[in-house]
Amino acid sequence: MNENTALRMLSAVMEWDLNKSQEEHQWLRLISAVKYDGYRDFQAGMRFLESLVGWLLQFESKDRPAAYEFVRNRLVFISTVERERLVEIMYPQTVLPRLLKNVAMTRGIAPWQVYTDPKAKHQLDVARQRTLFLGLSDGARLDSFRHVNVGRISNEQVVVGTQLDAEKWQDLRKELQKSLVKLNSEQEPTFDTIYLVDDFAGSGTSFIRTEEEEGKSVWKGKLLRFLRSLGRANDELKLNFQSKDWTLVIHHLIVTDMAVEHLKKALSLVKEEMKDLYPWFANFEVTWSYRLPSNFPLTPEADPDFFALTGKYYDPRIETDATRKGGVEHLGMGYAGCALPLVLDHNTPNNTVALVWAESDDEAGPHEMHPLFYRRQRHTK
Repeated sequence: MNENTALRMLSAVMEWDLNKSQEEHQWLRLISAVKYDGYRDFQAGMRFLESLVGWLLQFESKDRPAAYEFVRNRLVFISTVERERLVEIMYPQTVLPRLLKNVAMTRGIAPWQVYTDPKAKHQLDVARQRTLFLGLSDGARLDSFRHVNVGRISNEQVVVGTQLDAEKWQDLRKELQKSLVKLNSEQEPTFDTIYLVDDFAGSGTSFIRTEEEEGKSVWKGKLLRFLRSLGRANDELKLNFQSKDWTLVIHHLIVTDMAVEHLKKALSLVKEEMKDLYPWFANFEVTWSYRLPSNFPLTPEADPDFFALTGKYYDPRIETDATRKGGVEHLGMGYAGCALPLVLDHNTPNNTVALVWAESDDEAGPHEMHPLFYRRQRHTK
């Protein structure tokens, strides 16, 4: 659809007068070009303005101002450029300070002195090589992380995926051995630190959670799949790929307060309860490139008008067995009730309020939901 046509339709749907139309059109053209049109999952030939018109039509006329106000002043869109920036700052903001701190602590010096002490500098180089980065999803953009850290991190230290077979683990160990030989280090070729990197954590439950199975509470999630992969490689090759006192670092490009609290609590519990089953880490850390502010989620007090719409315009058919794992039945506030006004350039998290991403099926229901930013669902049942 032509941009001017879409804007005229929007003015008609919102019943704006000429002055209001001119004011809003200016903003809409800018935000569409700079951000929203870059969303990857718009249908072919569609862009933000067409999607916005269709989305607003699902509301009664009296409710459209509240819906538009949400988009205008509350919705946050993380663009491709911004997400790439979060990848770029991971090393200088998180990885390097941690390495410097650990080296400085073992040598009894200040972190800033590491580069002035040849032995400490060598220890830093060795510690950096004994760090492994594994991507939990394509959204983690470890390809970009590898690219921006050429000369600091080798290609062999960065792997997109966590469920590696024994052969891949063995290859990683051999490459680490070569790197340590070049550094004249006689340390065992095992990893002191393993980073698990993902793009976003809203509730943290996809990483680690409990589920009921046959009347028992069972731990599930990405962490367990990774540890099983590591354990199988240890057993099959009779080799350790992790040091005795290795540290697991869970890093997300974007994270919420809810996710941080959940991860720290759940990791402590699962490590204690299952310590005899897997090659557990001695220590763990939860880090991030950007932590969303505590007042970021929607609340009935701060956002009463749009909050009401999430209940009024709701189709329970969007609920699935997968979404119920978040602990809430009603998905109006998103998975696990996170109530986020967030869209990422490559997909919309299901932790975002459902009105933004949910789409009803073709059957008649209480309300047919239309997404503003279509979400690619990983689980449909």
